[in-house]
Amino acid sequence: MIEFVKNIVYNIAELWKDIAFYLLIGMFIAGIIHIYLGQKFITKHLGKGKLSIIKASIFGVPLPVCSCGVIPIASSLREDGASRSATLSFMVSTPTTGIDSIFATYSLLGPIFAIFRPIFALFAGIVVGLASYLFDREEGEAKHIHEEEEKKSFKNALKYAFEELPADIGKWLIIGIIAGGVIASIPYNFNFIYPYDFLVALFISLPLYVCATGSIPIAAALFQKGFSPGAVLIFLIAGPATNTITLTFVRYKLGGKSFYIYLATIASLSLFAGAIFNFIWSGFNLSAGHPYIIPDWLKIVSAIILAVIIARVYVRKEKKYPYKIYVPDMSCSHCKAKIGKELEKAKVAYSISLDKKIVSVEDVERALNTIEKAGYKGIRKWE
Repeated sequence: MIEFVKNIVYNIAELWKDIAFYLLIGMFIAGIIHIYLGQKFITKHLGKGKLSIIKASIFGVPLPVCSCGVIPIASSLREDGASRSATLSFMVSTPTTGIDSIFATYSLLGPIFAIFRPIFALFAGIVVGLASYLFDREEGEAKHIHEEEEKKSFKNALKYAFEELPADIGKWLIIGIIAGGVIASIPYNFNFIYPYDFLVALFISLPLYVCATGSIPIAAALFQKGFSPGAVLIFLIAGPATNTITLTFVRYKLGGKSFYIYLATIASLSLFAGAIFNFIWSGFNLSAGHPYIIPDWLKIVSAIILAVIIARVYVRKEKKYPYKIYVPDMSCSHCKAKIGKELEKAKVAYSISLDKKIVSVEDVERALNTIEKAGYKGIRKWE
């Protein structure tokens, strides 16, 4: 038992060390993309027509937004006139991959997975959007974009990359690495026979909440334990794209027909992608891993820096204010950032606890009005 625990700790440390350098690079690039290719730019291109579906999928691939974080963005896009089909395309390609997760995928699974994952994410987004366009047709109309554009500055890019993004992916990255370490420490291989490994991967991924980056350590461990490359790809695609929160949003925001199209298309496309990937993998005799080896000292330094960055998110002390507002639909760091920006515009002193869904403020009436204008429901808590 002691040996098993030691193996878990060792594998967790190795996963963290291997992913840190590439993830830091990806986070930096993600910050640049977030500031200079923001929601306003995307919204302008998601109105009518089939072209908007392709654009939505393309825009979604590099954006560093998780499964939960995509929901308020998709809701805002929809309100600003994005078509239902374009919104669904965006909701598939965006959480499935991102510039940070592409680098992280390269770090643990190598260049083949890092290349094919965003390609299949783009393909899946387009197919889901086209299916909605054909069978649940309803096109939106571009409206006035009411949200102010975030100031384009290098400082804001760094703030997003190393403050907001770690708050969004940090918990799920830690969970993913711990889960990956545990799976990798199991003293026997699963050795599922095709197509059972596909079905197991799909069954696990559909309801599971896991972000694009957090899914990578688990996928690497599944690969190590005998899952085929195609089954691993199924987990990497379907895991971030589907979970109970996203499926509930699609059902009640976009309608029952969109829900069934979304779920059925993702499931079937994931299985198709897995089969194609296995065929390519065996046909060209591919292997995991990457040719460039990062020096061990650089891995260790990067691991320490990443640990400090993520730790700061959880040890930061929030200021105390006399009034508390419960915001039930504040579900991720994007929600927190949006509410915070609106409160700052309204000159309301505040602090936010995302885990408790509580906003503490000095001026409760102005804060309630501001939170409502931001698109969220605020409930005053009486103590």
